[in-house]
Amino acid sequence: MMGILLSACWLMAGCSTIDDDLSECGPEEEDFELNYELKLVTNLTTELETQLRTLTEFKVKGALETHLEKIFTDKAHDVDLSFYDTEGTKEVLEHVTDVIDANQTTYDLTLPMRQYLHLAVANIAENPVVGLTGEKYSYSSTLQQTAPTVSDGFPNGVVTSHTTGLFTARQPMEVLGGVSQTFNVHLYMANSAASLVLDPKGQTFTDLKVYATGFAEAFQISDSTYVFPATSPLIKADKVETGNDLLCFCSVNFPSRDAAPASVKKRAETGPSLWQFKVYLTKPDGKVTETILDISEPLKAGDLRIIKGELDDEGAVRPYNSTVGVSVTLDWNQGGSYEPVL
Repeated sequence: MMGILLSACWLMAGCSTIDDDLSECGPEEEDFELNYELKLVTNLTTELETQLRTLTEFKVKGALETHLEKIFTDKAHDVDLSFYDTEGTKEVLEHVTDVIDANQTTYDLTLPMRQYLHLAVANIAENPVVGLTGEKYSYSSTLQQTAPTVSDGFPNGVVTSHTTGLFTARQPMEVLGGVSQTFNVHLYMANSAASLVLDPKGQTFTDLKVYATGFAEAFQISDSTYVFPATSPLIKADKVETGNDLLCFCSVNFPSRDAAPASVKKRAETGPSLWQFKVYLTKPDGKVTETILDISEPLKAGDLRIIKGELDDEGAVRPYNSTVGVSVTLDWNQGGSYEPVL
């Protein structure tokens, strides 16, 4: 847990409040204090310890923890702090950015007394996959994922995994005169991670690519809502070196929906698919096996989800969890691919 202390000093700008002509004075200003706390609410430890328990999986657990150090973190590398007008155009009135790399820091600011909507973001400076857009106005301030690019032959595009854990907060503030005030601002994680761990079972292949899909593409900060595209791009999962024969892939992305839209049909055995892993294994003869794993439990902000399975003789993934739906296409090719709307 990280605390960022922001002290903002509102000075009187030389104007007296008693028996003076105030016609040329600007808005009165007042002292107050802002306390920031980055709160990492996550299932990371529980998921790692319950899903990776065997001696063989122990190295995978350590490797995955190391891989996700900058994602599930209690430290802010950088902060972006904006204070918005609550009336009229709702545009930004004050904006502060800083690189802190620390658990605590202090700022001195000068702002007039009034009502504000304060929006805060942490850890965007080193994340080229997600940027802050529309920050001039509170209603349009958004964490926006980069547009997918045509990659690996997928026409709907591919996005690389997020490189940092993103944290945001929104805080209505009314700065009053003559009153000692303290505002506590809590920043919570806005993205999540998914990992696929496979036992190859001695199967041979020349290439293995893993993608995750079914996630939001943006997060609107002022009302804390996620934006989902009509067709979800593929998030390319990074390979995590495990130090043994087990294979591990991990994607970092925005969360999935909490519930499937009405257009998604329900699988009788597993429920509606909320997000997916897509696995493409190239055999020594050049043929490709596609496996689609349908996950019916939502991937929420701040969470890690681990799916485990093994490869069969056809190069398909067989998940160990019976609630994970699976469909396999042998001798798969791009022309026969189908991208469902999630």
